[in-house]
Amino acid sequence: MTSLDDDKAEDIVAIDLAGKSAIGDYMIIATGRSSRQVSAMADHICRKLKDQGVDGVTVEGQSRGDWVLIDAGDIIVHLFRPEVREFYGLEKMWGATPPPSRTVRIGGEAGADTGAEPTFAHA
Repeated sequence: MTSLDDDKAEDIVAIDLAGKSAIGDYMIIATGRSSRQVSAMADHICRKLKDQGVDGVTVEGQSRGDWVLIDAGDIIVHLFRPEVREFYGLEKMWGATPPPSRTVRIGGEAGADTGAEPTFAHA
């Protein structure tokens, strides 16, 4: 989702859930620096999904902005403030590599030290 990139999300991690869970095909986890940024990122993602014709998107936690969950069917997005993300440690629960100490692009150019990052789109 280029929306996260545009909104300056940090430590973006995409976890491939296909064949591992019935909750979706991908889980995206990203960090915003403040509650305001987290809520704005959620709003932008929801608008873009709606513009793409994705129906039935559910959102929880947007008014607080500490942890926002966006369920778009095949893709589940978790947006956190840094300390909330660290506390819950979703990457560990799913056996994913913790995020690097810098911003990672999904669907864009990968950093020189990380190799290719996953690219996917919601159909």
